[in-house]
Amino acid sequence: MTHSLTFDAISEAAPGPKWAARWGRSWPAYKAWFIARGGDNGPDRHACEAALKQYMPELVPVHAKLTALAGGSDRASRFLSTWCPPSYLGGCSLAVATSRDDIRLVRNYDLSPDLNEGLLLHSAWTGRPVMGMIEFIWGLSDGINDAGLSVALAYGGRQETRRGFGITTILRYVLETCKTVSEALRVLQRVPSHMPYNVVVADASGAAASVEVYAGGGAKVQPRLVATNHQTDGSIPDRAVFTRTYQRSKHLESVLIEGTEPAALVGQFTQAPLKQHRYAEGFGTLFTAEYEPRCRKMTLHWDNEIWVQSLDAFAEGTREVRYGSAAVGSVPQGDGIDWVQIGMEYAAGQQPDWRRFLPRGIDVA
Repeated sequence: MTHSLTFDAISEAAPGPKWAARWGRSWPAYKAWFIARGGDNGPDRHACEAALKQYMPELVPVHAKLTALAGGSDRASRFLSTWCPPSYLGGCSLAVATSRDDIRLVRNYDLSPDLNEGLLLHSAWTGRPVMGMIEFIWGLSDGINDAGLSVALAYGGRQETRRGFGITTILRYVLETCKTVSEALRVLQRVPSHMPYNVVVADASGAAASVEVYAGGGAKVQPRLVATNHQTDGSIPDRAVFTRTYQRSKHLESVLIEGTEPAALVGQFTQAPLKQHRYAEGFGTLFTAEYEPRCRKMTLHWDNEIWVQSLDAFAEGTREVRYGSAAVGSVPQGDGIDWVQIGMEYAAGQQPDWRRFLPRGIDVA
C-alpha cells in the first residue's frame, strides 16, 4: 500500500495569514497530542513565557505574535513556547562532509508520513532570512540562514525528559541569532533541551561540528561529523535494534573516513543502510535534505525527484511524494476524525489507523 505526503514551500517574512492557516490545519492533531501526553499539567503560561524571556529573549516578540495569530489562549502560548513539553520520538541520520572548496550537511528525516508537517518555510521573523523544515508549527528540524549557517537534529535515543525547551525551538533560535558554528555551539550549551538530541552544524567558512545535547542542559562536541540515534555518555538508546542506530553511525563514519567528496555525500543517504523503507512501522525516510552553506542553498531529495531552494531565489510551490509500504492512507482533513483518540494512541506509541475515524462509505485508499 502506498502513502502520500504533500510538501509545501511557503514564504512569509513576518508571521501572518499564511502561518495562521498552517496553525489552523495542524493544531487539532497537536492539541490532541498535547492534552493526551499531559501538556496541560506542565508549567503555566507565565512560567513558559518567563523561560523564553530568560533563555531566548530575541524570540519573545515572535512568540507573542504567533500566540496572537493562534487565538491567544493560554494553551496555545504554552504549546508554542515548548518549555517542558511532553516527550516525543523520532529517528534521523546526519553527517557533514568538507573539502577545501565545498561543505555539505545532509540529513535523512525518518518517521511515519502521518507525523510530518511537510512544510518548508522561508521567513525573516527577527530580520534575518531563514528557511527550513518546520516542526511543531514554528520550530525547525533542519534549516539554513542568510549567513550560511546550517543545522539539523536527530533524536538522541532516549525519552528522558527534564526542564528545558523542545529542540526544534532551539534550532529556530540558533538560525535566528547565530552566524557561525562557534556561536551556535554556545547557544546549544547555554539553552537547555528537554530531551537528549544529536545536532550537526556547519557554516560558510567550512567549520562544522556534531554535538550531543543532553536533557536539562549541556552539550558535548563529538569527534566525528555524524549523528544517529544514540549518545556516547554510557546511556542505552530505547530502540537501538529497531532503528539500527549503531549500524547507520558506523556506516557514516566509514564514508567520511574514506574521504567522500561533499557533493557525493547525499548519494549515501538515498540508499541502504541509511535510507529507510519501514513506513508501516513508523520509520521511513520522508525526505533527504542537503544543505550547501556557501551557496545558501538546500535541496530536498526523494526517490524520483529533487527540489532546489535558495534563500536568494526561494519559490513557493507544492510537491506530492508517494511512499511504498505505508500502513494506512493519507491523513484525512475533515470531519469525523477523533483527534483525542489519535493523540492517545500517539501517547501509547501506537500507529493509529485513520480509516476507522471516517464516516461510512468514505475511502481514502
